[in-house]
Amino acid sequence: MKQSGWEHFDHQADIGIRGFGGTTAEAFEQCALSMMALVTDPSQIGTGYMIDISCKESDPELLLVDWLNKVIFEMVTRKMIFGRFEVSLKEGSLSGKAWGEPINVRRHQPAVEIKGATYTELALYQSAGRWIAQCVVDI
Repeated sequence: MKQSGWEHFDHQADIGIRGFGGTTAEAFEQCALSMMALVTDPSQIGTGYMIDISCKESDPELLLVDWLNKVIFEMVTRKMIFGRFEVSLKEGSLSGKAWGEPINVRRHQPAVEIKGATYTELALYQSAGRWIAQCVVDI
């Protein structure tokens, strides 16, 4: 079994995203990458621009939703898409970096527009030696 990675899962009209890794931070990174994969193939996203993203929330599950919604906010306001993430977690605060590029509709061929991360099926847990972070996103 791979230690880190991501996947999607079906959920009525919306879609679930799931990230997993050896640490909670890796699971958060992979969950954000899973979200990007709804829009386009992450391997087609350049990583020449880096932005900082931070948030605070004492509940780790709520911190995941906050993180994902801040990534979505940066996508929309900067008209960018991200192909790589780095997260550091410490006592209810997240310090993250996202690398990406301006979205190019012709090259990226966006499949969906993500409106937001939701509390539906929100979970953060450890299973088989790895952390799993998931929620449903509104598309």
